[in-house]
Amino acid sequence: MKIVIIGGTGLVGSKLVSKLGEHGHEAVAASPNSGVNTITGQGLADVLQGADVVVDVSNSPSFEDVAVMDFFSTSTRNLLAAEKGAGVGHHVALSVVGTERLAESGYFRAKIEQEKLIKESGLPYSIVHATQFFEFVTSIAQAATQGNTVRLPPALIQPIAAEDVATAVGRTAVGTPLNATVEIAGPEQFRLDDLIRRGLNFKVDPREVVADPTARYFDLLLEERELLPGDEATIYNSRFEEWLQQQ
Repeated sequence: MKIVIIGGTGLVGSKLVSKLGEHGHEAVAASPNSGVNTITGQGLADVLQGADVVVDVSNSPSFEDVAVMDFFSTSTRNLLAAEKGAGVGHHVALSVVGTERLAESGYFRAKIEQEKLIKESGLPYSIVHATQFFEFVTSIAQAATQGNTVRLPPALIQPIAAEDVATAVGRTAVGTPLNATVEIAGPEQFRLDDLIRRGLNFKVDPREVVADPTARYFDLLLEERELLPGDEATIYNSRFEEWLQQQ
């Protein structure tokens, strides 16, 4: 099976290319570095020739409201049109648990638009909603840092390892199109401030993490359970403390 991975050189994409290749599939990493640009359309027709599945795990280089909306809407439109032209039979996209609840954020409004375009395209599709990755601990802390203090809301979070995300997306890609959205998450729930505190303590980072119900998470005011998956989510096994020890 030929599977083209848009964003195939990134954190999840590179793991996905490796996993699919190990299972005998022709996994093609497509990104601007490989001459494939979903914004301009450069290289799309060529890379999609003979493709059975396209997996989109790309992300916007800018999270500014206008830029991120332009990225996801333009990229998705170009990609879907090229897939129709190439006769691709399955479009898989990686998105975020809680996207539909977080429309206050320009980033999540852009992800909502991306998912809307996919659902309305007429192409067979599967959308995988993942919780936040273990690998995001540092960037979450950085965004919430004021001086030597990290202020975060004590909302619940159920993070997952990027390795498990790649496994889940790979299984979805080689399966029958769902024409639906599925959720994946890790096995443990944390308060957001506690997760970041554990991650920074492991790295002997001197910043103090403070639970502050008025603090924003990437410009969002969070309710307690907004970042959690539903009861039907598929739960993967990697635990945060074990993941830290492996880093």
